[in-house]
Amino acid sequence: MTTGRFVEPLGLITGPVAFHAVREGFALPLQGGAIAFAFVRLIEDGEDLGVGPIQEVPEDWHDAMHAIAQRPPAFAGLPTDRPLVMGVVNVTPDSFSDGGRHAEAAAAIATGHAMLEAGADILDIGGESTRPGAATVTVEEEIARILPVVAELAKAAPVSVDTRNAATMRAALDAGAEVINDISALRHDPDALQLVARSEVPVVLMHMPGDDPATMQSLATYNDVAVHVAAFLRDRVATCEALGIPRARIAVDPGIGFGKTMDHNLALIDRLPLIAALGCRVVLGASRKRFIGRLSGVEEAAQRMPGSLAAALAGAARGASVLRVHDVAETVQALAVWRACATGRAPE
Repeated sequence: MTTGRFVEPLGLITGPVAFHAVREGFALPLQGGAIAFAFVRLIEDGEDLGVGPIQEVPEDWHDAMHAIAQRPPAFAGLPTDRPLVMGVVNVTPDSFSDGGRHAEAAAAIATGHAMLEAGADILDIGGESTRPGAATVTVEEEIARILPVVAELAKAAPVSVDTRNAATMRAALDAGAEVINDISALRHDPDALQLVARSEVPVVLMHMPGDDPATMQSLATYNDVAVHVAAFLRDRVATCEALGIPRARIAVDPGIGFGKTMDHNLALIDRLPLIAALGCRVVLGASRKRFIGRLSGVEEAAQRMPGSLAAALAGAARGASVLRVHDVAETVQALAVWRACATGRAPE
């Protein structure tokens, strides 16, 4: 899976220095945005060939390097001038993050509206808990949980549906959902790929070893987790493109916490530009995850907001386009201040 070439952007810079470095040819913009990179690591067939400034990259790597500087199309028609905030609405009784507070449709709908008022750009609605050890949910039950929530919230904002099941995808799209978010990268259900292709709907492809959350942690073995995940996502994007799903409709997610140890999670966030180098918008979902609790000593997931903000800002600083979070108001505020500090000016 790790065969092929990868260019990993390094030496990230922002603000006026980034502008001048790009203008003078000392750096390139990461995905055409405000973050620039002055160095790269070249990787071929899993071998690290070394780090150097962009001016010294061999000519036969130039096309791959300059492709990283191209701005991907807007994902799902959403803004591209800033990191977006995706609010998580779990319509489940056993969610790791909120303990089932939104299991009833009315509570989930109220939470979704509150997130929109707080500044969420898109809402991600799921009816199946994917934490390790979670109880299995039938497709019929998953659909029954999410359908009234999707139908109501889709009237107010773009909605994505977090599901591995084609029947649930179809029901959610019929109810007004605009995006599919599949933790199995369209591998779990054999009908999912064709459904997404026919529906012409944007999709988020996430990395997870295997396609079952119940067994994913037993598969958390990688030689180089960042290269492995990048290769997996590259191959899934290629599969989608071969079936008629254009890259412009695809976002990728490294799958923080899904079949990963704490060290894997930290490495993926640190090396997020390698994922961005694939040329798709990057979704980062680190909010309230267990590794944040281990790092901070906070056992209860709902109390991990400060650590979640730190992870979100670290992701934004490394090219994440969409931050999937539970604490929307706090994330929106943190991003506004971070952007002003990174650029040296207040937003217009």
